Amino acid sequence: MEARSATREQSREILVFALGGEEYGVDILKVQEIRGYEKVTTIPAAPAYLKGVVNLRGIIVPVIDMRIKFGMADPKYDTFTVVIILRVSGRVIGIVVDGVSDVIRLAPSEVKAAPALGSIVDSGFLAGLATQGGRMILLLEIEKFLSSGELNLVNQVAEVARGGA
Repeated sequence: MEARSATREQSREILVFALGGEEYGVDILKVQEIRGYEKVTTIPAAPAYLKGVVNLRGIIVPVIDMRIKFGMADPKYDTFTVVIILRVSGRVIGIVVDGVSDVIRLAPSEVKAAPALGSIVDSGFLAGLATQGGRMILLLEIEKFLSSGELNLVNQVAEVARGGA
């Protein structure tokens, strides 16, 4: 039993999703569920990447389009578009992605440090770069990706949608 526990600590499971032809990963422990894309209730004057909110079994969930957040042109919504529901810093947030491919287990040797890209590109939200079987997967540190200011904005939008102040 101890050997199995040690193996789990050494490796980690990542949900891999597609975004603009690239593969990204997020820690599976932050994933609550995966849903097909559905129409959201838009919030006036919200940033473009904040698509709106959905009611998920009584919980108002803000939905962020990762393609817009990453500055990718022309986000398209089709049958493969999904919303990954995440638990981030005690909040429930949905992220829109092009599709989910699989869940992989990464050994520490398969994860390299995030590349230093200088001031041109903010790579502070990258937890690392995984390579597995010829694939390269950018691992997101989702809490860092959504700055505390944005998390607060998302929380305020959810409050407004619930009918709060």
